[in-house]
Amino acid sequence: MANAKTAKINRLNRIEGQVRGVAQMIENDRYCIDILHQIQAIRSALGKVETQVLKDHAACCVAEAIASGDEAEQREKFEELVTLFEKAKR
Repeated sequence: MANAKTAKINRLNRIEGQVRGVAQMIENDRYCIDILHQIQAIRSALGKVETQVLKDHAACCVAEAIASGDEAEQREKFEELVTLFEKAKR
């Protein structure tokens, strides 16, 4: 789990560097399409981190709620996921 955490942190640090790079590109009046390509790359990288966090949540938090047999906890985890997906559709 520590390696997965480190991998996510490292990826986020790279994304942070990419964002700073885009800001510099805008400051330097770089070609708009080049800037847009970098923004798309940032979105893609964020999406990968998001997917990994979601997988971790399902493997840990949701699995624990299911294993617990506690219907209220199971319902809570399910509702969290539904709310998350509803927000993603907006």
